[in-house]
Amino acid sequence: MTSPRSTLRADARRNREQLIATAAEAFASGRAISLDAIAKRAGVGNATLYRHFPTREDLVEEVYREQIRPLREDARSLLATESPPRALHAWMLGFAEWAGERRGICEALVAMSASGRFGTGPVCDEIQQILAMVLDTGAAAGELRGDIDPVEVGGILAGLLSVAGAPGQRPQLDRMLEVVVDGLRPR
Repeated sequence: MTSPRSTLRADARRNREQLIATAAEAFASGRAISLDAIAKRAGVGNATLYRHFPTREDLVEEVYREQIRPLREDARSLLATESPPRALHAWMLGFAEWAGERRGICEALVAMSASGRFGTGPVCDEIQQILAMVLDTGAAAGELRGDIDPVEVGGILAGLLSVAGAPGQRPQLDRMLEVVVDGLRPR
């Protein structure tokens, strides 16, 4: 299967790559920046930006596409050393740390969850696959319910990050995740 990037003309591919690089740099600065400002910095028009990335969430996801993949190995390592419920809890806390270091990702996940779009892009797909792996392992061990959809857990995680995602709120997030994981145990 060909990716959208491989089917683009060379100039369109360069524009897309420039937009991603410019957005990554802008997001890393920690300051809020509009999509229009990103397009201007990248040296392209607004129409070009919106053709490649119709929403801010699309651009944020593309910027963090490659950076999320190591979280899969984190989940595998946790499953090798912890019970599935403990692994799930620890992974979600680790994900909160990861997301907290990447400006815009929490906001994008919350917006996608609120719009019913959670799970339709590269970052959400990866999160879903990781959650499915942990949930399936836990269900097979009889330690987590087998009737839970990873999209639902991802939506819950996005919601929790919207109210307790700041680094100073880790104790509150930890307690909330304990409640979530307890609710995922078999009845």
